[in-house]
Parts: sequence; C-alpha cells; structure tokens
Amino acid sequence: MPLVRTLLAAAFAAVALPATAQEITLKVHHFWPPGAMPPSTLLVPWCDRIAKDSGNRLKCQIYPAMQLGGAPPQLIDQVKDGVADIVWTLPGYTAGRFPLMEVFELPFMSASAEATSQAAWEYFDKHARKEFPGIQMLVVNVHDNGFVHTRERQVKTMADFKGLKVRAPTRQTNKLLGALGATPVAMPLPALADALSKGVVDGYLLPWEVIPSIKAHELTKYHSETDPKARALYTAVFTLAMNQAKYDSLPPDLRKVIDANSGAAAAKAFGRQWDASAPPARKLAADRGNTFYVIPASELANWEKATANLDDDWVKDVTAKGNDGKMLLQTARDLIRKYEGTK
Repeated sequence: MPLVRTLLAAAFAAVALPATAQEITLKVHHFWPPGAMPPSTLLVPWCDRIAKDSGNRLKCQIYPAMQLGGAPPQLIDQVKDGVADIVWTLPGYTAGRFPLMEVFELPFMSASAEATSQAAWEYFDKHARKEFPGIQMLVVNVHDNGFVHTRERQVKTMADFKGLKVRAPTRQTNKLLGALGATPVAMPLPALADALSKGVVDGYLLPWEVIPSIKAHELTKYHSETDPKARALYTAVFTLAMNQAKYDSLPPDLRKVIDANSGAAAAKAFGRQWDASAPPARKLAADRGNTFYVIPASELANWEKATANLDDDWVKDVTAKGNDGKMLLQTARDLIRKYEGTK
C-alpha cells in the first residue's frame, strides 16, 4: 500500500505540474523601432514586471516595427482578432473609428502627459469602453506636448503654415493643421523619415520623445515650440490593449497580475515617463545646432481662435452618434484639471 500511495502521489503531481507551472508567452506587437523611448522605457519594463509578479509564468515576446506584418492602422484589429495578444497603438490611426477618445486630441487640451493620461484613463473607464469590444484595455495614455518641426523655414506665426505640407498622426491633428493653413498629410510614424528625406512633407507634428528614434531631428532644422505656460498645441492618445479572449483564458491569479499592472496607476506612470523623456530628446536637436523658436501666448491666441470650431465639430460628431458630446467635452476638460490640481 505505501508503494501504491507513493505511485499515486507521483502521478497526481505529474498531472498537476503543468497547471501550476504553466508558462504563457504573450505576443506583443507595436510599430516603433525597438530603441524608441516608449518600447524601451515603458513596454519592456512593463513586460518585466508581469514576468516578475507571475513568477515568470507570464512572458512577453515583443515584435517591434510591425514584425508580425500589416500596417500600424491594422494593429487594433490584430489584437481584436487574436493575431497578437497585446498591441500598443494609437486609436487615431484609424480615423473616425474611436471618436469618443479623440476628445483628448483636440487642440489646446493638455499641458502634462501625466495629468492628461490619468484623465484619459478615467474618461475611458466611464465613457468609452463601448468603443473597444473584444479588447481588454490595459493602459490609456497620451504623449508629452506636441510641437511643429520643419525642414526649410521656421514657423513663427499662423501665416507661416501657408504652403507647407505637414505630417500629422490623427484625424484631429490633420484638422488642426488645415485650420492653421497648412496642407495636412496623414501618415503613421514609420513612414515619416522617408517622407522627409524625399520632400514629400515639409515638416511634422511630434512630441520630442519619438523624434530621435527615427532620426527626424537630423532631417529637420527648425523647431517651433509653444509658450510653456500655454496648453499644448496637441497630444495623441495611445492604448496598450489585450485580446479579450486571451485575457479571459488566463488563470485567475495571472489575470490579477495583468490587472495589477494596468489601469489608472499604469496610465499615470506612462504619462510621467513621457513628460520626463522630452528634455533629453530635445537636447539631441540642440546639439546639432538646430534652430528653436517659442511661439508666444499672444500668437497662440490666434491659433486657438482659428481652431475653435474643431471642438464644435467633435461635439456634433459624437452627439450624432447618440452621445452627449457637450457633456463629454466638458468632462474631459474637468478631468484634466482635476489631475493637474487646477480649477
């Protein structure tokens, strides 16, 4: 009998072992080059944390620069359809598909990626989850303040936009450029360096953090920043999103690991890192001898006036889809100020 009990115990242990020691590798897909700030200082550490917290039962296999195929606008469907388990992308790459989250991409909304990322998560959680069926949202965040960067002439006033072809990442930023007098050119980040080198575009809208990853500071000479006391010309919304079925298939303890590294705290941390990334990236452009100009508040007032209709258009758009657009716009503004600690 002791021998039988020993054999049975061994058999049960062999059966139980795969369940308790199961290792799950998550396919993580994004569009950035691997050395860019977001994947290297945010995504890789995030993956390291879930590995540590799960006792190495959860691991990431990261595929940068669209290595799983497709184009950046397809990332959101890749995660929804299970081609990837997790993606990091911009909802705005698919123009008009996620209008509720576009509110944070309207002109002169954000002043801090940390505060606005927290606002964006709370807003998403309360008002915009319905836009993302089939997806377990892990993080919603925005990037640091976006500026104007040009190849051959400095933008100092609104009149300087005339005749310029300028790249922008999302529908709202394209509308922004059109309102300011430029010719907007929509394209994902990976296409920008080639477009600059070939003269397809004369400049671009970007925050500082991403510019070195595609050497865009070597392809442009002029940088037009906005008065630091003013709200940003624009920002863009990012989502770290997981396939819902994959999330649901995880054992409960591993879902808890994912949950503990998602949500409001993660949004705040991502935003804070984005803010911190701007000065070192800017320094690389300064070290090359590039030319900088700060657009004063008096001139920015003209830009705000010229783009004011974008807020109205967004309200009309989302209201026509059955939402209270006016309330949602005010909610987004109030949440930003809540996390800024301002009124």
